[in-house]
Amino acid sequence: MNAQLFSAVQQKTSAALDLRILATTDLHMHVLGYDYFADAPTGRFGLSRVAALIDKARRETRNCLLFDNGDSLQGNPMGDHLAEQDRSGQRTRHPVIAAMNALGYDAGTIGNHDFSYGLPFLRRVLEGAGFPLVASNLKLRRPAMPVAPHLLLRRRMLDRAGRAHDLAIGVLGFLPPQTIDWEPALRGEAQIIDIITAAQDGIARLQDLGADLIVALSHSGIGDLDARPMMENAATALAALPGIDAVIAGHTHRLFPSPTHPAGPGVDPAAGTLAGKPAVMAGFWGSHLGLIDLVLEPVADADAQRPRWRIAQAQSSTRAAQGHEETATVTQPALSAHRATLRHYRRRIGWTDQPLASHFTLIGHDPGMRLVAMAQRWHMRQMLAGSRWTDLPILSAVAPFRAGGRGGPEHYTDIPAGRLTLRSLADLYIFPNRICALLIDGAGVRDWLERSASLFYQIVPGAQDQPLVDPDYPGYHFDLLDGIDWKLDLSQPPRHAPDGRLIAADARRVTALTHRGQPVLDSDRFVLVTNNYRLSDSGPFAQVVAGRPVLVDGPLRCRDVLHRYVARRRRLAPKPGNGWDFLPMPGTSVLFQTGPAARAHLALLDRPAEALGIGDNGFLNLRLHL
Repeated sequence: MNAQLFSAVQQKTSAALDLRILATTDLHMHVLGYDYFADAPTGRFGLSRVAALIDKARRETRNCLLFDNGDSLQGNPMGDHLAEQDRSGQRTRHPVIAAMNALGYDAGTIGNHDFSYGLPFLRRVLEGAGFPLVASNLKLRRPAMPVAPHLLLRRRMLDRAGRAHDLAIGVLGFLPPQTIDWEPALRGEAQIIDIITAAQDGIARLQDLGADLIVALSHSGIGDLDARPMMENAATALAALPGIDAVIAGHTHRLFPSPTHPAGPGVDPAAGTLAGKPAVMAGFWGSHLGLIDLVLEPVADADAQRPRWRIAQAQSSTRAAQGHEETATVTQPALSAHRATLRHYRRRIGWTDQPLASHFTLIGHDPGMRLVAMAQRWHMRQMLAGSRWTDLPILSAVAPFRAGGRGGPEHYTDIPAGRLTLRSLADLYIFPNRICALLIDGAGVRDWLERSASLFYQIVPGAQDQPLVDPDYPGYHFDLLDGIDWKLDLSQPPRHAPDGRLIAADARRVTALTHRGQPVLDSDRFVLVTNNYRLSDSGPFAQVVAGRPVLVDGPLRCRDVLHRYVARRRRLAPKPGNGWDFLPMPGTSVLFQTGPAARAHLALLDRPAEALGIGDNGFLNLRLHL
C-alpha cells in the first residue's frame, strides 16, 4: 500500500465513531434477583444483576446509550403491592424508576402491561423518571402523561481519534395497538394507532430536526416482514422502513439474536438483523442485556453545517445476567418495598391438602388450575343469582400462566401441601386480569377448545417418541373449560395457528364433548367465565368471542375472587383432573418436556410416565404412552 493510500485509510479509520446501544425490556417489576413466587433469591434474573452488565458494557466503549423497552411496572407481587398501596394513598418512590434513574437511562418507552394499574398510577410513577419517555403511537385525550411522540437526544461523542462530535439521535417508541382492547379503561382516554403509520410520521419529523440516527424502541415482537394494519408484532416491518437505523424489540419475551429464534423473511437470528437492520431483544425479567454495536462514519455533505453519519458496521448481541452479583445502586432503593411485599404476601389465608403444581398442566393434571376454576364458578354463580341466566350451566376458563416454555425449566407453580398464603395465590394467578363472563353456545365451546388443542403437534399413530408440544404456542393460550369433559384426537392436524388463524378447516381434534354425561349440542347454551384479556379483539380467541353477549365485565380481579374463595373455604383439596384426556393411540409414545422438579410429583400422575433425564435446555424429558 502506498503512503498516500495508507494515510487515507488511516484517516478514515480514525474518523470512525463507535456507538454502543444498550437495552432492557420486559422487566415486569423484577428489580431484584428475587423470585417472589418461590419466595427465594434467584441468580437467573433481575435488573440488579443486569446493572453489572451495564457497567461493564459502558467501560468497554467511549460512547454508550441505555434504553428501556417497556413493560417494567407490572409482573410480580411487588408491583401489585405497590399499586395497592397507591390506591390507598400510600405513595412512595417507585423502585423501578429509582433504579433506572440511578443507572442513568437515556430514554424509555412504555408497554401494554404498564397500563395494568390504570392511567393515574402510571402518570404518577412516570413523573418520577429522570429520563425522557417516548410513545409514538399513543395519543392521549388529556396529554398530562410525561411522554413525547418522538425524542431527539443530543449527545457529544468521541471518535476513535478522540475528537468530539455532536450527534443527534432520534428515538421513537411503540406499543401494540391491541393494548386498547387488553386494557378497556383506556377507551375514551387514549388512542393507540398503527405502529407503521406512526413510525412513518415520526421518521419524517426526526429527519426534519436533523437526526443522524433513528432508534426504534418497539414494545412489539418480531413478526412478518410485510406490514399489516394494526399488527401486534411489527418489529420486522418497522425495521424495513427507510429511516429506521436500529430496532429494540420486546413484548414476546424472546432472545434475539439467538440460535433458538426462528428465521424467516427479513429475520436473521444469526446476524441479529431485521430487514437488514441491527436489532436486539433482551429476553424478559432482566434475564439479559441487549447490545447493538455500531461503527459510524462521517459522510461528506457540503450543505450541512456539521458532519453527517452513516452506519458502516453493526453487530447485535445479548449478555446473560445469570452469575452476576447484584448491584447496590439498584437494590437499595427497592429494599423497603421488597420487605413490605414479603410481609404482605406471606400472610396465611387457607390450607391445601395436596400440592398445587403445574408441571403436568399440558397433559391434563393440575389441581391449582382446578382451584382457580372452582373460585371463578363460585363467584359467577353469586353474580348471576336471580338473573335470567341463573339456570344456565357455568363453565370456567383457566389457562396455565407458569408452565415452562420461554420462562425456562423453573417457571412452574410448585406450592407444597399445607398453608396457602397470598404469595400462593399470586403464583396461581400472576396477571391482574378482571373476571368476566359471556354467553356461549355449544358450537362456540367446541371452537374454543379447538384453539387450545392446537398447542399440540400432530401425532402419527404407532410411531415412537414424537414431540408433543409446539414450543411456539404460548402456554397461557392453552385454555381449559372446567365443567365439561372431552378428548383430543392428536392424529388430526392442529386446526389453528398459535395466533388463532384457521389453517386446517377440516381438522377436528375435540371429540366426546359432554356436559354431565350428555353430548354437548351446537345449540346448547352456557355461561363462560373468563377474563378481560380473552374478551379483547385480538389474540387466538378473538373470533370465537366476537359478537357474543357479555354478561359480566366488572372491576373485580380474578386473583381477588380466588382470595375470597380460599378465605371462605379455608381448607381445600381440589382434584387434579381438568376434564380432558388424549384419545388413546395404542403403540404410540410421545415426548413431553417439563421442569426437573416434576420428579417429586410423578407418583401423582394418573398415567405412566418414564423419566428420560434432563435435556440440554434444562427441562426434564418424559415419555408418555398414548
